[in-house]
Amino acid sequence: MSPTAATAKAAQAAEPLFEPYQLGPLHLSNRMVMAPMTRSRALAGNVPNPLAETYYRQRASAGLIVTEGSQVSPQGQGYIRTPGIHSPEQVAAWRKITAAVAREGGKIFLQLWHVGRVSHPDFHGGALPVAPSAIAAEGEVFTEKGPQKMVTPRALDASELPGIVAQFRKAAENAKAAGFDGVEIHGANGYLLDQFTRDGSNHRTDAYGGSLENRVRFPLEVTQAVIDVWGKDRVGYRISPNGAFNSMSDSNPRETFSYLAERLSDLGIVYLHSFDPPSGPNHLSPVLRKVFKGTFIVNGGYDLASGNAAIQSGEADLVAYGVAFLANPDLPHRFERRAPLNAPDQATFYAGEQKGYTDYPALIG
Repeated sequence: MSPTAATAKAAQAAEPLFEPYQLGPLHLSNRMVMAPMTRSRALAGNVPNPLAETYYRQRASAGLIVTEGSQVSPQGQGYIRTPGIHSPEQVAAWRKITAAVAREGGKIFLQLWHVGRVSHPDFHGGALPVAPSAIAAEGEVFTEKGPQKMVTPRALDASELPGIVAQFRKAAENAKAAGFDGVEIHGANGYLLDQFTRDGSNHRTDAYGGSLENRVRFPLEVTQAVIDVWGKDRVGYRISPNGAFNSMSDSNPRETFSYLAERLSDLGIVYLHSFDPPSGPNHLSPVLRKVFKGTFIVNGGYDLASGNAAIQSGEADLVAYGVAFLANPDLPHRFERRAPLNAPDQATFYAGEQKGYTDYPALIG
């Protein structure tokens, strides 16, 4: 091996973020994932904005894009202008986006989302949001009428759960029709599947509450339904094991999420995506990495150095970046060149149109 080749090989080994990766049947150009981020820019009928075609195409240099959460049904909505995946118009709009990403050589998964209690009757014709138990989350949601205090949700009857599983199944079918490469199930951040999983929000006494086995029953039923559509090698699952967002808590997150990770591993899904900042207390990703046998993705405040270190240490296979991709459409290019990063404009994270969405400049050269 020549000195030049040896130097190049050593540099690549030192920076595994830039290595290609085989995710099930998909060949990823690098190990950087664009994390799912709500942007609240959908049009009437929660149809993806035509601007989203540009937004995602600009970021197609990510090894994998995971879209913003997209509600699997009208019942699953809890934020204004969030795209859905339950109507023909939504599917048609998403199809243009996936085609644009494919033309750039990118790979894209749709995130399947049901917010559960994190909603308001304004979104549901006056009906209460649904949840595993009638326990309200603290805080407000923003509706077309402005900020509204979250209400106490209606506890779902067990007889209703197959219907929600069917919503996820149909949404998975729609995602396939829209040309996605796969789907990620949103089981994080205090939304419906997370609400069932954690004992702070699930006080049920039937087959879907109480024991760990019971609390993960519904999330696993949803996962199996999605696998039935896509096959296990194109389905991922997202968790936030220490997240307190949306009033979430659990008496033993290490036990809860180790069990969930083990059961998801048994189902054979292609990846587990953990939002679990390494600087936070009770960092669980190293524990979960040992339990889950598929691809493991970490997310939460990683930069170039810590992302490379997470892969080198064996803690992760892939690293997801959120705000960094939001503000830097060509983030892999910038990282490779040690170029300055654009500063994110938090005032334009949610709602609006082009500003703060498709107008962040790419690095030239």
